[in-house]
Amino acid sequence: MTLQIELPDDLSETSPEELRLAFAAKLFGLRKVSSSKAARIAGVSRLAFLQNVGRFGVPVFDMTNEELEQEIRNADPDHG
Repeated sequence: MTLQIELPDDLSETSPEELRLAFAAKLFGLRKVSSSKAARIAGVSRLAFLQNVGRFGVPVFDMTNEELEQEIRNADPDHG
């Protein structure tokens, strides 16, 4: 699918690459796409996407304290 967007003049200095990255970060943050798919949308490697997604206020690691504690318990049977 191709998407064309008309942007206001004050965004004219923002590169298409930066706009694709911002769009992909938003989709990833909404949990609409995986990090791999978001990277493909952005046109960058998965590593580059994960290194840059935080610039848009999107956490790479999104887990509640309770979920983290459960993961720790699952990984370490001697814990908790």
